[in-house]
Amino acid sequence: MAVAFSPDGKLLASASGDKKIKLWDVSSGAALKTLEGYSRSVNAVAFSPDGKLLASALDDEIVKLWDASSGVALHTFEGHWSMVYTIAFSPDGKLLASASRDKTVKLWDTVSGALLQTLEGHSSWVSAIAFSPDGKLLASASDETVKLWDAGSGVALQTLEGHSGHVNAVAFSPDGKLLASASDETVKLWDASSGAALQTLEDNSDSVT
Repeated sequence: MAVAFSPDGKLLASASGDKKIKLWDVSSGAALKTLEGYSRSVNAVAFSPDGKLLASALDDEIVKLWDASSGVALHTFEGHWSMVYTIAFSPDGKLLASASRDKTVKLWDTVSGALLQTLEGHSSWVSAIAFSPDGKLLASASDETVKLWDAGSGVALQTLEGHSGHVNAVAFSPDGKLLASASDETVKLWDASSGAALQTLEDNSDSVT
């Protein structure tokens, strides 16, 4: 299952094992649209920063892009060969990143639907992705590592190592200077520019997500 608010907070997208996405009016609770046409359940949903687009990742290799207002399907992104776990829009909404069990991250043009980059180098499934606030960097988490990529060129810039378990989540600070990664009962803080490890936050009773 997955849920996501639109940036203005007026819409909520929800997805479940019934192979459908529903768009809800948050203030009234009314169901506005049902997006159908899936053969598998939906793993993730995300609105673009301007709220005009909705992306969805399926429990297979497919990513779809929708007009959030009309519910019309705009693009179907095909290229992964295994389950897509998570998706993320760049801050300007021009790129959509998708992370898969096939150990890759793909970058798509949200206007043309073209595949722009395939980021390879992880040794296991990619569990989390995040763009920096300026859109120049993309962080991806897999196995016990985090990789930092140039979002424009697709070049791998840094591999951040230090976790002892699978990394479940990544997030940039609002100013883009720090990157946090969560795993194995710890959170690590990194310098996003140099890749240097700054702090390890512990004392969690279970895995951090």
